[in-house]
Amino acid sequence: MTAHAYQVSAVNFRHSARQPWVLENVNFTVAPGEFVGVIGPNGAGKTSLLNLMGRLARPQSGVIRLFGEDLATLNPSGVARIVAMVPQEGRPAFAFSVLETVLMGRFPHRKATGLFASVAGAGWESEDDHRIAWCALADTGISHLADRSIDTLSGGEWQRVVIARALAQGPRILLLDEPTAHLDLQHQIDICALLRRVNETQGFTIVMVSHDLNLASQYCDRLLLLHEHGIAASGSPEHVLSADVLRRVYGCEILVDAHPISGLPRITVPGRARVN
Repeated sequence: MTAHAYQVSAVNFRHSARQPWVLENVNFTVAPGEFVGVIGPNGAGKTSLLNLMGRLARPQSGVIRLFGEDLATLNPSGVARIVAMVPQEGRPAFAFSVLETVLMGRFPHRKATGLFASVAGAGWESEDDHRIAWCALADTGISHLADRSIDTLSGGEWQRVVIARALAQGPRILLLDEPTAHLDLQHQIDICALLRRVNETQGFTIVMVSHDLNLASQYCDRLLLLHEHGIAASGSPEHVLSADVLRRVYGCEILVDAHPISGLPRITVPGRARVN
């Protein structure tokens, strides 16, 4: 029997003993190859949950299992060879090229040791590292940008670079925190279509935090809706994105109908009445 990609059991988390709980008694699983969306209002704990799953933070109690192993017992480089994170982040201060940036994803697999092994371009990358990096550039459609400085890229181009860097890491799981934030509509669609493609063709397990309920509905297999320190609803988009559930969680009127092409839930906000 194949182990869950993630099994989260009775997890409680807060940032310090003096602060309130961010997550309380959280339980869920993620199957290998699943594309899961994590949604919910601001402050619901979405980023905290992603950080726990990436071992960037540790719960005060409870257990997170990664393919059957206790995540807390795994060393950081071992986790990094399985899990790649795409956080909400600015660009590095230095004007690395796109290829150099993507090659940074190979760092968990480095054979060199010492101070200079951590510096991009220091010569620690093997021919295999370069081959994998170029494959990641091709998978994300940015091979033509390989020699470009990252400080010349548009927002959509940069987002593809950080996803390519994550793919070059050679993981089985991608954790993404708001990968479409601050992008225009076309780039939002492009990024979600890219993630869906690598999920379906390469078998990546994907967990994506998103504030955009419509993107989550159209691209994710299953949704986790966080609210009041826990999971308010979990299941298919049709199950989670009901008007009653969303009204209770978000505290406002929301209209839900079926998308005319996909048949999946489509969310709109009520418009103001026109005055004739």
